[in-house]
Amino acid sequence: MKKVGVAILGLGVVGSGTYQILTEHREFYQKTQDVDIVVESVLELNRERALALGVPEDKIASNIAEIVSNPDVNIVVEVIGGISAAREFVLAALNAGKTVVTSNKELFCKYSHELERAAKRQNAGLYFEASCVGGVPIIRTLLDGVQGNKISSMMGIINGTTNYILTKMTNEGSSYEDCLKEAQRLGYAEADPTADVEGFDAAYKLSILSSLAFHTKVPFSKIYREGITNISKDDIADGKSLGYVLKLLAIGKQSEAGIEVRVHPTFVRQGHPLAAVNDSFNAVYLTGDAVGDVMLYGRGAGALPTGSAIVSDIIYAATHSENKYSTFKNTAGADKDTKFISDFKSAYYLRIMVEDRAGILAKIAAIFGRNNVSIVEMIQKPIGVDGRVPLVLITHETRELAVRNAVAKINALEGVGHVETVLRVIS
Repeated sequence: MKKVGVAILGLGVVGSGTYQILTEHREFYQKTQDVDIVVESVLELNRERALALGVPEDKIASNIAEIVSNPDVNIVVEVIGGISAAREFVLAALNAGKTVVTSNKELFCKYSHELERAAKRQNAGLYFEASCVGGVPIIRTLLDGVQGNKISSMMGIINGTTNYILTKMTNEGSSYEDCLKEAQRLGYAEADPTADVEGFDAAYKLSILSSLAFHTKVPFSKIYREGITNISKDDIADGKSLGYVLKLLAIGKQSEAGIEVRVHPTFVRQGHPLAAVNDSFNAVYLTGDAVGDVMLYGRGAGALPTGSAIVSDIIYAATHSENKYSTFKNTAGADKDTKFISDFKSAYYLRIMVEDRAGILAKIAAIFGRNNVSIVEMIQKPIGVDGRVPLVLITHETRELAVRNAVAKINALEGVGHVETVLRVIS
């Protein structure tokens, strides 16, 4: 039976989960996969944490040199996060000919071209299933499940923190601030939640996934990004009354015109499969030319779900002798022939505060008409405490720049307070 030695860099939440799965399931993998996977070393500065997890003291390394020089280590698992040290350690492992498995979405998003170049030089494997959507096997699906298809679209709820916050706001009518505090208390959100709530985390993942799905490099810099920090409970309530649920969506589309990639809060029509994905769960909805629609759903974070994805990569690497690399030219930037669409099409939700007097609505409608924006639904809310009236509108599908131009003109109208909210809508 083939023996494969593994080293784990970092025993935080994900590293500890990975160690637990590998040690508890060792005999199971021997029986089912015909491979003996042994944790030969861990790099953890907090020795007490490692010992408490059951790691033998002689297997606790104090630096990366001990890991990469260990002949018994075949696969190095990087779960320390961040960029600087992780990049240094992963490159050291690859340059030593070790296969690397990483869960680091920011590292892989920004430096996959550099890591892959090092892996190719040494004929080492580079695996990253756990970098996107936790325990949901989206990367393996793209690489080995739907590779016979041309993928035209991909929509996903790929950040558990924001989905938990928006679900709680929807179900309880609570404010963003209160729901964020609750998410932090439960450990769903970091003390500094910026990466999650401002959409950076989802954009890193979308960069990775869209590059795989569309077979061309989609850099992070090409992704339009909005977070959820300005979402009000009034917007969520109004959307709910119109039959929509608010989600932070990562959207990638490919057509003859080019590629569009965006992360932003989106109203999703109730009845769409993504509308039912709640709390910290994640899902990705794919459309291929042959297979049609496919949705993958599961836990997007956590010790064991993410550890499951890491172990899946370890087993795959241990049981496959050929290393696969990108199906596209993996460079720091986009290929010069790849076109990106910024003026994308969508339906829109707008919340506009206006004075309660004759003629205002006609002026707003005229501005929309001149910008080729047509209205599907409109609700005029009761007069507010400041004497202004909230108008809630849903538009037909139109162009992003058309809506932006219309909003600028409406904001310049006398008697209109301002356009408070603009959100995209998917039916």
